Amino acid sequence: MSHANAALTPRARLRLAKLIVEEHWSATVAAKMFMTSPPTARKWAVRFRVEGAAGMLDRSSRPRSMPTKTPPELVKRIVKARWRRRLGPAQIAAELGLPTSTVHAVLVRARINRLSHIDRVTGEPIRRYEHPHPGSMIHVDVTKFGSIPDGGGWRFVGKQQGDKHKATTALRTGRTSKGHPNIGTAFVHTVIDDYSRVAYAEICADEKAVTAIGVLERAAAWFADRGVTVERVLSDNGSAYRSYAWRDACTLLGVRHKRTRPYRPQTNGKIERFHRTLADGWAYARFYGSESERRAALPAWLHTYNHHRHHSAVGAAPISRLNNLPGHHT
Repeated sequence: MSHANAALTPRARLRLAKLIVEEHWSATVAAKMFMTSPPTARKWAVRFRVEGAAGMLDRSSRPRSMPTKTPPELVKRIVKARWRRRLGPAQIAAELGLPTSTVHAVLVRARINRLSHIDRVTGEPIRRYEHPHPGSMIHVDVTKFGSIPDGGGWRFVGKQQGDKHKATTALRTGRTSKGHPNIGTAFVHTVIDDYSRVAYAEICADEKAVTAIGVLERAAAWFADRGVTVERVLSDNGSAYRSYAWRDACTLLGVRHKRTRPYRPQTNGKIERFHRTLADGWAYARFYGSESERRAALPAWLHTYNHHRHHSAVGAAPISRLNNLPGHHT
């Protein structure tokens, strides 16, 4: 496709060249008719004589040779220094005797100019993936938030007042253990669709297998109501997801279960990132006078996240990707 400022399209070039070659117009007259220069008209005429209509198409502007191009072996040394030793462009340039700008350009082409693009464990570039359609893969996990005492937690009322509220709430609920107040933990079971980033979450009393199975069944039904069939589920290696009960539940649902590699939370990184968004946008976003008040706010926040919040990876609200499911337009 011609660039935005091209005076002639491939079709116009062909007409121009035919006027000169086949109808024997002069290059000056033909160029005037197409509002271009005579040298340009002659160029297209020559290409038409040699290559025919195929010669009217755009060619790559890449030069045939690049004498100053960084040699491949030197590129490998730059990349290796970045991967293995986390050196910056200035340090690599000083070590190899190269300009810093050259090293930086190589790192940009290799997409490792930022250390955040490199896996800390392996030193390899982070490989991002996305499954092809909604339901192809869902991620499941559990995140924990300490319950909020009546009157508000320490994040908003201060440590001293927060401890008083915690002690008072523990006495009221009878959860003081060995003199230490314990007001409980909110176990938030989360499910997120890999393709659309649409999220489902429930607050439960524990993270046992039977609880996780119940969440999976309800999440699968929730997605089914929106036209999404869950095919695979990805989890970490928690005890609930390693149980036979979980395996049997996945079999009954017709879902293929896959677990992440041990000590590799990056594999389940999309739901880990969602947990951070959940904490910032809901759990600790504002003052809550009690745990029940915070729990009551979760459904509204999830609706905003799915339907109205712009997701940087999607480029729109996550729910927008459920409007183009496989088979909808066939």
